[in-house]
Amino acid sequence: MVRRFTNTKLLLKKAHKGKYAVGHFNVNNMEIVQGVVKAAEELNSPIILATSEGAIKYAGMNYLFSLAQEAAKNTKVPIAFHLDHGRDLKIIKQAINMGYSSVMFDGSNLSFEENIKITKKVVQWAHKKGVTVEAELGTIGGKEDTVEAKKIIYTNPEMAKEFVRRTGCDFLAIAIGTSHGAFKFKGKADLKQDLLKKINKTVNVPLVLHGASGVPAKVVKQAEKYGAKLSGVYGVPNQQIKQAIRNGITKFNTDTDLRLAFDAGVRKIIKTKPKEFDPRHILGPARELITEVAKERILVFGSKNKA
Repeated sequence: MVRRFTNTKLLLKKAHKGKYAVGHFNVNNMEIVQGVVKAAEELNSPIILATSEGAIKYAGMNYLFSLAQEAAKNTKVPIAFHLDHGRDLKIIKQAINMGYSSVMFDGSNLSFEENIKITKKVVQWAHKKGVTVEAELGTIGGKEDTVEAKKIIYTNPEMAKEFVRRTGCDFLAIAIGTSHGAFKFKGKADLKQDLLKKINKTVNVPLVLHGASGVPAKVVKQAEKYGAKLSGVYGVPNQQIKQAIRNGITKFNTDTDLRLAFDAGVRKIIKTKPKEFDPRHILGPARELITEVAKERILVFGSKNKA
């Protein structure tokens, strides 16, 4: 019997009760899946593996689903499988029918009423199949994959309350000052923790924070040592992440940190071993660095031994 993915909503409700967060990790290939799952196994932590529309375009939904399913089948830690930043309704339907744990409809670029209308439709589709839904209200800055916003539009607590009530979404991504990508801030991060507290008191579903990668300095340093140009990259400090968890965030999306780790690992081998051409020897160290970075995120999120 094939082991099913874990229900994302249940993971987040348990995290909210336990005052920790679950790491959502975007995956694009086998090495990233293996690296993240190994980190979860070593720390006995639940995780959410996720695919963006960009990742699906690159690798194919069937391939990525099969990788995640194989990972879930061969581990004891809970693994949920999620569609991140879904805007193409055809892809969202495919993910629901294929058996994803959860899907996100990102209507943050739409008017309030249009966002409600389409989110409600997605919720109806998903709930019929036992799939849960993440929605987004407000916008975060920066660019990642096919999602881009020129400015931050902070989430209004009262509008968030109405949005959740009218759509029936299971968890909500909010905007409190984070931004996508490595070049996310011009200076230090400044998350609106007071706004987060208000939203948490107003809505009754788990809250999600996108664009909160840590951008680990040692990984950036390694990538730059071997040729990367990453001047001006900043992440969200661990202290602010932990404070956000105390104030109600139960799911953090991590993508940039994994990309940086993969890049740093590959660059080092290519630079230091120019005669190497075996992809296993080039990608293996990148996979190990992804495990290291994912473990650091899991520890910050407080989900160690929560499997």
